[in-house]
Amino acid sequence: KGVAFTKLAHWYKQVEDTGFKAFNTVANSIQLNYRSILNYFQNRSTNASAESFNAKIKAFRSQFRGVKNVEFFLYRLTRIFV
Repeated sequence: KGVAFTKLAHWYKQVEDTGFKAFNTVANSIQLNYRSILNYFQNRSTNASAESFNAKIKAFRSQFRGVKNVEFFLYRLTRIFV
């Protein structure tokens, strides 16, 4: 985790030194979330399964052009995805 922190800091410094404005958004996101990013190197786990499930929920919701009955929507989600 310490090595990853050092490499991430060097990368961030290099991005700053280049002056490319296109990298500012990425660099700012990494700066705000570096602790979560570095946690990967501690236990080698990601939130990929949660992101995948979230994408499935969004796709399901978009099929029906919004949600009017939240209780029924949650019921359908549990029947389909759980």
